[in-house]
Amino acid sequence: MTHPNDVAVGIVGLGGIGSHHARRLTERGATLVGGMDVDADARARFHEEFGVPAYEDETALFDDCDAVFVTTPNRFHEEYATAALAAGLDVLVEKPLAHSLESAERIADAARDAEGFCMVGFNNRFAEPAQVINHYQDEGRFGETTHVEANYVRRRGVPGRGSWFTSAEVAGGGALIDIGVHAIDLALYFLDHPEVVEVSGQTRSEFGGRDDYAYVHMWGDDSGPEGFDVDDSASAFLRAADGSTVSLEVAWATNRPPTEEFVVRGTDAGATFDRANDDLTVHEAGVGGGHHLSDTEVETRDGDAHAAEQATFLEGVAAGEPPAINTVEEALRVQRVIDAIYRSAERDEAVRLD
Repeated sequence: MTHPNDVAVGIVGLGGIGSHHARRLTERGATLVGGMDVDADARARFHEEFGVPAYEDETALFDDCDAVFVTTPNRFHEEYATAALAAGLDVLVEKPLAHSLESAERIADAARDAEGFCMVGFNNRFAEPAQVINHYQDEGRFGETTHVEANYVRRRGVPGRGSWFTSAEVAGGGALIDIGVHAIDLALYFLDHPEVVEVSGQTRSEFGGRDDYAYVHMWGDDSGPEGFDVDDSASAFLRAADGSTVSLEVAWATNRPPTEEFVVRGTDAGATFDRANDDLTVHEAGVGGGHHLSDTEVETRDGDAHAAEQATFLEGVAAGEPPAINTVEEALRVQRVIDAIYRSAERDEAVRLD
């Protein structure tokens, strides 16, 4: 069997997340063979940092690859993911699967018919506390998991006003499709991917379009409010066919303290996972020796979720077996929920998915 580090990997989209993936790959000793981007400056920076060719067209890159990472802006995921699949390559496409449900469905269709496989970059599943929760669930410690409170809230964290992140045409949405997609995916992962049948949601755009938007840090450059046409927060409630539920709070900007807590509630135990610092606490109750409540702090090793995600992908490529985690079908289910939240907000009513 091919060693995972011998898989020839290319990266399409050489911005921040593409370079981040490239650094993780080189740190593990993987075989990074090149990159592709339509922007000449991005190609030059990538070539200078990693010492591999950077192309303007994907065809030349694909000829050298066994697998590719697609890390472009959302609108272009479909173009490059489907081209790579058609070329017989395995693909890891960053979250969200696409900028729209229709585009996501076309990627899923292409993946079903392809020789290679497609994995989707929901790296938070690979955080060690998330894996511990999943392990406890499999052991039966939580009983039946029935509800997840999913929070991904920044006080001021619009990622560069005027960038593609704040363009509905390119991103497909704002905070909901950028960081909310992570919260939805992790919640559904903890619930074992139930069939979501009803969604009620509200999106808001209250801060990003203001001249007086006040912030301390910004991921990109601030080009001002002009062209900001996406949501900067969202609230939603999801109901699944098996009776499980999710309450969702997402924000790039809001007047409250930030939180990235996920609260998992089961019939026998529950847990609180703080995604921001990897804190994990298990909540239990019992009657043995007297009625009591207990909170157990669980310490895990410091890990790199992106590196663990890459390892799973490369192992799948090397073995010729699609990973059982982060599948296209799971990502498509998340995309349907995002689409339903936007439709619910637009219609001012709950939306049925069944």
